[in-house]
Amino acid sequence: VQLQASGGGLVQSGGSLRLSCAASGPDLNRYDIGWFRQAPGKEREGIGCISRINGRTDYVDSVKGRFTVSRDYAQKMVYLQMDSLRPEDTAVYYCYALRAGKSYWGQGTLVTVSS
Repeated sequence: VQLQASGGGLVQSGGSLRLSCAASGPDLNRYDIGWFRQAPGKEREGIGCISRINGRTDYVDSVKGRFTVSRDYAQKMVYLQMDSLRPEDTAVYYCYALRAGKSYWGQGTLVTVSS
């Protein structure tokens, strides 16, 4: 599977953005999918994922209630709705797919939140 994230940009604190991720290759429903981010000088952080089995979502505490992961299998798309953005959300965001212990991700998209 190949993944390409898009939709990043500059937004003011408190604003919203919706990131999109286009997948190509085998059916997306074979994979657990999600998003991670990496801020300058910081380690990679997983922020949200959605199970291929039951559609259950899970989020890191710092984004719970603000971010929502969703998917459209027919369109092979994954989305990250981000609300109430904060300056500390500034990072490059990547979507990923996980199956049988192997993970896949592509080029990320930069989100910058100004205070």
